[in-house]
Amino acid sequence: MSINASELDFFNIKESLKTYLEQSDEFRDYDFEASGISNILDVLAYNTHMNGLIANMAVNESFLTSAQLRSSVLAHAESLGYTPKSVTSSTAVVNATVTIPDGPETITLDQNTEFCGDVDEVTFSFKTTEAATATNVGGTYTFKISNDSPNITLKEGTSKTKTFFVDGNATNQAYVLTDDNIDTTSLTVDVYENVTTQEFTVYNNIDYVPTINNASTIYIIREAANGYYELQFSDGNTLGKAPTAGSRIVVRYRTSQGASANGATEFVTKNFAYNGDVYPIVVTTVAGSVGGSDKESIQSIKFNAPRAYASQQRLVTSADYEALIFKTFGAYLKGVVAWGGNENVPPQFGKVFVSLQFQDGIDEQSQEIQKQIISDQLTSNLSIMSIDTEFVQPQTTYLEIITAFNADVNKSNTSLSGLTTNIESLIKEHFNTELNTFSAIFRRSQLLQKIDNLSPGILNSQMTVRAQQRIDEVVAGTEKDHTLNFPFGIASPDKDTHTVTTSIFSYNGQNVLIKNKLGSNILQIFDLNNEVKRTNVGTYDPAKGTVFLSGLLIDNSTELKVSAFPANQSTLVPLRNYILTLDESLLDVSGFIETGTNKATL
Repeated sequence: MSINASELDFFNIKESLKTYLEQSDEFRDYDFEASGISNILDVLAYNTHMNGLIANMAVNESFLTSAQLRSSVLAHAESLGYTPKSVTSSTAVVNATVTIPDGPETITLDQNTEFCGDVDEVTFSFKTTEAATATNVGGTYTFKISNDSPNITLKEGTSKTKTFFVDGNATNQAYVLTDDNIDTTSLTVDVYENVTTQEFTVYNNIDYVPTINNASTIYIIREAANGYYELQFSDGNTLGKAPTAGSRIVVRYRTSQGASANGATEFVTKNFAYNGDVYPIVVTTVAGSVGGSDKESIQSIKFNAPRAYASQQRLVTSADYEALIFKTFGAYLKGVVAWGGNENVPPQFGKVFVSLQFQDGIDEQSQEIQKQIISDQLTSNLSIMSIDTEFVQPQTTYLEIITAFNADVNKSNTSLSGLTTNIESLIKEHFNTELNTFSAIFRRSQLLQKIDNLSPGILNSQMTVRAQQRIDEVVAGTEKDHTLNFPFGIASPDKDTHTVTTSIFSYNGQNVLIKNKLGSNILQIFDLNNEVKRTNVGTYDPAKGTVFLSGLLIDNSTELKVSAFPANQSTLVPLRNYILTLDESLLDVSGFIETGTNKATL
């Protein structure tokens, strides 16, 4: 018999040693527990246990997918050329005006002017990213960074400066910034040739430099094992120029509280001083604070590093667009999906279509700003020539879930109503964790399995699934055609069940709804007594998943929900920029106590 040296459980190892010794004639009838050799076995088992544990940990930490320590994950990501995201400052956009009677022609709001905003009764400090100027118009000044827009961008955080001196005797010198909450996107690095000169050379982050030559001035920022950040430069032979011995390196950056500062909607700042008097600055919020995020998590690094490595810092395939956009702007995004113009319907060659799912709370104006930044700073620089980026809005498909289950309450500590509530919560949680993003597939069997395993009292369950598209607003008194596209096929007409139905609306003074004619794809208007009020109001195409409403005229402006049975309720695979989510208002869970499960007493 051999001893399992990789076993991790102490007592199993000790038993294995006993069994091994009992195979020999000398210890065949030996009482190990009542002798001093038991202590020796403890030492041997402990030593084997520790060696096995260390070997197991070492092997796990050697691979990105199994590593548990952040330092190990960082090392693997660095080998793939991936830079994990640091803390990111929350961003807000405001307008600022001040009235100064008999004021000067122009005034200036300095860079890093502080604005304060509250989130859950906690005050956060926001700073202006640039100086803003204002011109006297009837005694009123509106601060502008550019002549076109009065919008002023604010970033949450505290500005700091760190100075280093280059040691000519050191090799591979790293400059440590002893802050673990640095927003590395705010980093500026200026290199002065000596202590006294005022002239400096700007060094740029290697991640944002499209080309590198011998004259390039770049730096590399990396998170060290202790959570701090290290600044590194070229050795002068590769990756451009290196700071010379005796140079002074001035690093300016912002430390941030990350996601905690998201959600501020009102901002105040100190009064403006002029000629010994102070005048209040009126601040109007254009976009509340959003986009703040904490350091990228271990799980996120494991997911994103291999995909960023595959893109190789270039935009060729749709996967490249998804990886680089999410890597660079992930603080603002839940998901990214991209597809080529040749895959679009209809095809549009020379374009790449990108759909962005933004984090909750990011308003429409801020979304447009981020799209413009992505286009200007990323896709325009790295994409193939003559390929334009076009942004497409995400499309939401709602699912209506109707669930029925049989229960034996004697096998559960929960009542029938309690089981019903728990199943409703489970379904909502399933959508929150498994769906509600791009490329997430709904599999009915997975959800049913979760329901069946929820409690011993749940004997079995079944589920009906309907898909739903919405017309946000049908305008009253206006005839208009509407085409709705489902991201998958719709069930063919049935002789017994209506495949397509709508929510109730008012038509000619009556409450009505639209359903397809039984056994046909023609859509008709029915009253609530199921009498036909209009014989043809459109059609639906099962194969293409489209519903066409022709000349729809209603009495009141309303949102119209159009529901349909999918061709395959078991598996719903959304196309491109479609997101599957739950219509919680139509979630229906019904429980039935199964009779006959208990034996009768005679």
